[in-house]
Amino acid sequence: MDKPGVSFIIPHKGREELLQATLQSICDLETESPLEVIVVTQNSSLSKTTLAFENTLNLRLLYVEPSLTISTLRNLGVKDSNSSHLAFLDADIKLSKNWVEAMLGELSARPNAVLVSAIQIHESDATILERIRTVLSNRAVDTSFGFLPGRNLLLSRQVFDQIGGFPEHLLTCEDYWFTGKAAEKGVLWYSSKATYVHLGEDRELRAMFRKEIWRGQSNIASLADREIRFTEWPSFFVPPGIVFLALLTLLLGLFGLKALAVVSGVMAALPFLAYVTRLYFLGKYQLPFGSIVAFYAVYFPARAYGSLLGLFRSMGKNLHD
Repeated sequence: MDKPGVSFIIPHKGREELLQATLQSICDLETESPLEVIVVTQNSSLSKTTLAFENTLNLRLLYVEPSLTISTLRNLGVKDSNSSHLAFLDADIKLSKNWVEAMLGELSARPNAVLVSAIQIHESDATILERIRTVLSNRAVDTSFGFLPGRNLLLSRQVFDQIGGFPEHLLTCEDYWFTGKAAEKGVLWYSSKATYVHLGEDRELRAMFRKEIWRGQSNIASLADREIRFTEWPSFFVPPGIVFLALLTLLLGLFGLKALAVVSGVMAALPFLAYVTRLYFLGKYQLPFGSIVAFYAVYFPARAYGSLLGLFRSMGKNLHD
C-alpha cells in the first residue's frame, strides 16, 4: 500500500534563519511518504540560502502581500498543495526525525482522531521562559484536547475541507478557532510519540509582553461560529478579571477605603496564586517560584490589554457594518 503524501504548509514573514532551520528539519525527516513543502512568504524576496532548499526539497515558494492574515497564507498554501494530508507548521519549528511517521501512525491507529500534534520540548540551553512555555504546553500528553496551538498540526485534506479552512478575518487565535472546529468532527490528539522545538519562543519578558498583547486582540472574535468549551472560558475572563481587581485595589487604597481594598486585593491574589502554584506543581518544582510569579505578572496584563484592544476594534467594525 502506498504511503499517504504530506503537504507542509508554512506561512512566513521576517526572519529567514528560523525558516531555514524549519526547512532543514523537514529535510532530516525519516519517512517513505512523499512530501511537498509550500512556503507562503510575505517577504518581498528570500536569500540564496533559503532558495537552496529547492534543491533538496519538493519546495514551492509563494510570495504574497504583507497585509494578508496568517489564515489567508495557510489557505493559499493549501490551494497550491496536492497531497492527501496537510501538515501546518509555523516558520520557527524544528521537528523530530520521526514526526511524519509518528503523526500518520497516530491518525491511523485512532479511528476517531481527525487532527494530531506532537509535544513540545526545549533545547538544553533553554531560558526559564522557554521552559515555562514547554511545561504549559505539556500539562497533559497522550490525550485529547478541545483545541491545540497551530505550531505543528497534521490532518487529512478531507477534514480540512469539511472545516472550510482557516478564518481569514482573525489576526490571531486562528489556530484555536480552526482546531476548535476540528474538535466538532472528532478527536484532537496530543502525542508524545514525536516532538518539536519552538525555535522562536520568547526568551525574555519584554518580548513576551508585546506578543501577548498581539495574541489577545482576537480573543473575542475567535468565539464566533464555533462551540466554546468550558475549559476555554478562564483564558478569556481570568486575565482581565485579575487586572481589574488589582487596579480597583489601588484606587480603593488611594481613597482610604482600606477594608474594601483588602477584599479586592484578596480577590485578585487568589486566582493569581492559584495559577502560579499550579504551574509550580506542573513543573515538578524545577521552575523557580519567583520566575513563575514574574511570568504571570507580565502575562495577565498583556492579555487583558490585548483583549480590550480587540473588543474596541470589534465594536468599531460592528458600528461600520
